[in-house]
Amino acid sequence: MSKTYRAWNPRQSWLLPPSPQDWLSQGDLVYFLMDVVESLDISSITAVYEKNDQGFPPFHPRMMLCLLIYSYAMGVRSSRQIARHCQRDVGWRVIVGEDIPDFRTISGFRKMHVSAFSALFLEVLGICQAAGLVKLGHLVLDGSKVKANASRHKAMSYGRMVAEELRLKGEIATLLQEAESQDASEDALLGAADQAHKLPQELARRETRLKRIQQAKALLEARYKSMAESKPVVEEPTSSIGSQKDENNDSSTGSGVDAAKSAAKGPSEVSREVGSEATVPDKAQINFTDPESRIMRASNKGWDQCGNAQVVVDSAHQIIVAADVTHQANDVRQVLPMMVQAQKNVGEANRIEKASMDAGYFSETNVQWMEDQGIDAYVATGRLKHGEPLSSAPRERVPATMSIKERMFLKIRTEDGKAIYARRKAIVEPVFGQIKQAMGCRQFLLRGMRNMRAEWTLICMSFNLRKLFQAWRTGLA
Repeated sequence: MSKTYRAWNPRQSWLLPPSPQDWLSQGDLVYFLMDVVESLDISSITAVYEKNDQGFPPFHPRMMLCLLIYSYAMGVRSSRQIARHCQRDVGWRVIVGEDIPDFRTISGFRKMHVSAFSALFLEVLGICQAAGLVKLGHLVLDGSKVKANASRHKAMSYGRMVAEELRLKGEIATLLQEAESQDASEDALLGAADQAHKLPQELARRETRLKRIQQAKALLEARYKSMAESKPVVEEPTSSIGSQKDENNDSSTGSGVDAAKSAAKGPSEVSREVGSEATVPDKAQINFTDPESRIMRASNKGWDQCGNAQVVVDSAHQIIVAADVTHQANDVRQVLPMMVQAQKNVGEANRIEKASMDAGYFSETNVQWMEDQGIDAYVATGRLKHGEPLSSAPRERVPATMSIKERMFLKIRTEDGKAIYARRKAIVEPVFGQIKQAMGCRQFLLRGMRNMRAEWTLICMSFNLRKLFQAWRTGLA
């Protein structure tokens, strides 16, 4: 007697059309996100469409927003992949139904509404606070390099731009002279042509390349002129928590692998004056694909075009309370803007009690500023080797003559200090691990600093919603 199996008839028609919701458990993330998106204020998004009542009706903004958030939360960010999932996967089909947007519509929606993501991030953070997931007992600031949507091989140094500009101008002049000589000989032999000859292909290619180099060279010169005019003072935070000052607008001098490697050794040996008392080092580089990205040391993978993604994470449930992206490879300037943003995001009524961060953020000015704001700071004063234990602090009283760095060095080596600082890695490192590994966010898809910041905000908002969903499912919220 043969084995009996369950019937399998994949081509059998349904008597009544099924609902995609019948195929997905009601406890799934997608239903949770749909409920949250229904409660969000999306007036900044709908206002764009309400300006024009002509044309075919667009997809509903709440559906498109929910689709983006769910896709990012599930580790799918490419607009083509999102459109493919909408056709094949039930979670996406629950959101879009039978009317599936194509990848151009998805990509266009994301680019059109980048300015709305910051306000939506704050709304989601407010929901997390109302659910009791943000305690502000211990905040951790950290950053990670995220690859930009640009290749480091599409960059050129300022010195090479100058040389290439001279070379291309010379070649173009030679080609023009040869073309004129050839035209004259052909006219003498065949007669004058009725219409002008087309520009030779090799001449057009050189002129196009020359134009791109000149544009990039002008951008680099403008960047260094702006730096010379502003003359920012390094490590001088003066704003108090709650101020609107944005320190992330400072220009960075790190541009190019060689320039980044030599930054610690001082200014480049060769630089050229460009006016307004500004000089551009020959090693300074700019990327042709995304001029606003910078070359940075990306973990153990060498140098690459990146943005420095920053987060402030609450210790209670690893909720991100502040997020930003900067073109500065060094983290030391990010303490003030990130802590100010964190305090502003959670509200002035909820004061930050304690904060910890690694040695990349240490400066005596930063520590003094946090103490002035009433923040109990724990900042490493130097880098430790992997697995190297913290030495114990001496038991005698700390002399009043000690510098801020020396006092902080002893503070994080007390029993309480070691316990608090040891929590730093357990709080913030899993956040970057989950974002980069589980959510697959290792590279920005959008170009330009404004767009990278918006995409990072969308990533962090999706991360917070995942945490909120887990808390709701386990009964913690």
